[in-house]
Amino acid sequence: MRRGDLDTSIMAFARWKRNLRSAQMSRPTMPQISAKEARPPCALESRLVQVWPPPAWQDVTVLVAVSGGADSVAGVRAIQSLKGDGAGRLVAAHFNHHLRGEESEADEQFVTQLCRQIGLDCRVGHHVPDKGIRHRERGENGCENSITSSGRSEAAARRVRYAFLQETAERLGARYVVTAHTADDQAETILHRIIRGTGIAGLAGMARVRSLGPAATLVRPLLDFHRRELLAYLADLGQPFRSDSSNSDLAFTRNRIRHRLLPELAAEYNPEVVESLLRLGRLAGEVQSVVDALVKDLAVRSTSCRSAGSVSICLATLAGQPRYVVRELLIAVWRQQGWPMQSMGFEQWDLLAEMALPCPAPPAAEHGKRMFPGNVLAESHSDLLRLERIACIPGE
Repeated sequence: MRRGDLDTSIMAFARWKRNLRSAQMSRPTMPQISAKEARPPCALESRLVQVWPPPAWQDVTVLVAVSGGADSVAGVRAIQSLKGDGAGRLVAAHFNHHLRGEESEADEQFVTQLCRQIGLDCRVGHHVPDKGIRHRERGENGCENSITSSGRSEAAARRVRYAFLQETAERLGARYVVTAHTADDQAETILHRIIRGTGIAGLAGMARVRSLGPAATLVRPLLDFHRRELLAYLADLGQPFRSDSSNSDLAFTRNRIRHRLLPELAAEYNPEVVESLLRLGRLAGEVQSVVDALVKDLAVRSTSCRSAGSVSICLATLAGQPRYVVRELLIAVWRQQGWPMQSMGFEQWDLLAEMALPCPAPPAAEHGKRMFPGNVLAESHSDLLRLERIACIPGE
């Protein structure tokens, strides 16, 4: 090859490399979700750091409930972004109730795919009527199925979903279970309880932190965030999410409150009704914390366990106590014993408090001994109130 031809070839090769490099730099790329995305924390994440500081959880196992909706997807993305290089494990949990046919299947598929993309393990629970509780390993893409049975009512669905979360947390050794309830959910809950009838504890709304079984703690770190903030966060990330069509079904009281009552209250009575409800909840929570401290002290001085499932309360220590505090003491005893509370309403608690408080005249015969829901027998004596759960006799 002549020298001139060689020079021409070298120059052409150099131009080709420059054009290739330019084309690679300008080529549009598909957005990818990185498990450790290098970007500064946004405003929402910075606030979340203040609400739930990562040093408190990034070195332990955390189970995050992910339905696929905007709130839970925003929650898991934010928590994963803040985890950093902590030694702990972050695991997602999704429960498929199979109530919406193909839509439920699409929700599950979306969550498992999202977890694969961002590098999280995922545990999936399924509603299987009348099949009991069983487990099986899926064995692909780090996803595991936990099969669980439940009823189909809204309350039953919630119970089995939390049972799945508790059971999964115990199996994983998770210290925390995270749900994505927002400030809007809190306002709806408080208003719902007002309509249904509630006390001071109910007005406080959902607890930010509560026990979920003997080892795990349920945490709601998004209670200070509004749904609109989470939607804006997802838009900034370019992160899609699922929409649950049942959330628009006005057959459910919660949906009528969300889509009809709250908007009407805001439009016709108070534009800041959501903030007013949240403020009421915070104040009720402060009051209840004072009552809880009084009840805890009173319980130490007045209660004793005679045997498993049996409690005695010294009536002399209750003299002069406000009726409300006595009712709260009895609720605390009931809860500590693990006795069923669903059928215990205000009338039952107040009647039980009446048996515990001294009265000017001797109590009527029917007030000295009563059976309460859950087969709990209450017997009032001159100095003691005895509570004992009676074993059910088969066939009765």
